[in-house]
Order: sequence, then C-alpha cells, then structure tokens
Amino acid sequence: MDWTAPPTDRQTGGRCHRDGLRAAAVLEKGRAGGCAMKGIMVMGTASDVGKTMICTALCRLLSDEGMRVAPFKSQNMSRFSAKTEDGEEMSRAQFLHAEAARTKPVIEMNPILLKPVDNRKADVRFFGEAFDAVDGMEYRTQFFERSIKAIRTSLDRLAETFDVLVIEGAGSPAEVNLNDREIVNMRVADMADVPVLLVADIDRGGAIASIVGTLQLLAPEHRARVKGIIINKFHGDAALFQEGVDFIESYTGIRVVGVIPHKMNHGIEEEDADRPASEAPAGTDVYDAWAAHVKAHLDWPFVLGLVER
Repeated sequence: MDWTAPPTDRQTGGRCHRDGLRAAAVLEKGRAGGCAMKGIMVMGTASDVGKTMICTALCRLLSDEGMRVAPFKSQNMSRFSAKTEDGEEMSRAQFLHAEAARTKPVIEMNPILLKPVDNRKADVRFFGEAFDAVDGMEYRTQFFERSIKAIRTSLDRLAETFDVLVIEGAGSPAEVNLNDREIVNMRVADMADVPVLLVADIDRGGAIASIVGTLQLLAPEHRARVKGIIINKFHGDAALFQEGVDFIESYTGIRVVGVIPHKMNHGIEEEDADRPASEAPAGTDVYDAWAAHVKAHLDWPFVLGLVER
C-alpha cells in the first residue's frame, strides 16, 4: 500500500482489572513517537443517533477547506462492507466517508470489522484478515491487546499522509459495563488526543436526558474532551427548541454547536441499516448537498476551530 501517494480526486475478575490498568498505562503515554495529527471525534448518546451521517458531512466540509481528510472508526460491527482497491474488506460507512473526503478508501480507516453471524457471535477481521467467529466475551478476552495495537498502528499510518482525522465512535461512551476494555470511544479519543462532539437524536425523544446522563457517567477527564453538542434529526421550527438549547448549555457548560433538521432525501447509504437510502434529486452530488445541509445549521467556524486547535 502506497502511503506517500496523495489522496485521489475521487470522491471483571483480577485479570480484567490488570489488563485495564496496563491499557491505561499505555494510554497515559499518549502517542509519543507517533505522528501528530489534527482531528475530531463524533460520539453519540446511543446507537443510530446519526454519528455516521455527521461524520460524512464533516469529511466533505473539511475537504472543502483544502485539508487531506481521513475517516477512521477503530472497530465497526456491521453486516455491510466494501472492498478497497487491494481487495481488503472494510465497513461500508468508512468507505463512504472516504468518498465524502475525496480520498481513496484504505483498510487503516477501519482496521477492525466484526460481521455478525447470529445474535451472539461475529466473524472477526483485522486489516481484512479473517478469524473464526467468536462471542462477545471471547472477543474481549482474546483480541483486546491486538485491537489496541491495530488502532495505534492505523492512527500512525494515517498521520503519515493525511492532515486531519474524522473519527466515529460506536454506541455510547457511557456504557460503564464495557469501559474496562472498550476500544471504540474515549479510549480512541485519548489515543488520538482529539476533541469530541456528542450527538443526540431528538427524533426518538429524551434527547436532553440522554445528553445529561451521558456526560454525568463520563470520567472527568473524558467529559472535558466533549467540546460541543449536536441535536440531530430535528423536526419543525428550531426556534421552538431554543429553551432546550439554553438549558443544555447552562446545565452542562458545553456549547450546542448545531440543531440539524431531519433530511429524508439525502441519498446516502446509512451505516448498518436495512432501510434503503432515500433517493436524492437527479444530478445531485449527495455529499455536497448533505454537507451544505449540515453546515447551514452548524456553528462551522467553532467546529473548524476545534479541528485546527
């Protein structure tokens, strides 16, 4: 794989406790010796709040700023995948993110792919190499240290070629029962040393409670990483939610950087959904149109400043 080429113009027992302590020690060292990189990470208060689509917009918007952008998701559990030019299988979401960023998809953008085979087991792929299906406990036990190494390797390799990283989290960072060996949210933010945007889905209800609850369950150093909140999938007049915005900001001390209206006809395949992509109007560049929609309702100068810090 050519890492010098520029992007294309195309588109809890004792053992668990000891392992957790060793991982923490590794993280405290940061990415010393690696390549420094600007970036931002998008996390959510739950699954399916729209993290993937927000990352899609950020990839295009940062590309529009003249930056060489790499999407990244350390581990993706999805039945939907695509293959790189080298024939390596990666998640569909990061493949599409690369298109939005106008760069070639490479396996380091999604080094770990889990493909569910039933409600308990998943096939495991590291950098496209397939392993036998395992259940969740086996995976956490057998693959944690390999995962940390794969994530660090990917971040360092991407930093060699790209200016900025757009990182997507998974589920919620407040899954306290998983924190000792989580490899998709705050552990990755620590490794990359990037600020975080927290996304909540107001369409499903309970958005304010989910924001407050998520932040309260984070460790203080991780809560400090959250620099902005996005209210996603809003229906109606956003002015009617101003009191909600005021409450969130005053209660949490964190800025609401966007209230993004729901948009049906964006024409982009979503991460892990059987629901078909709604068709965009003919002749539309779906990435440009979606990015423009998000930017119109986002405090873009503030978000850009986070990236360029």
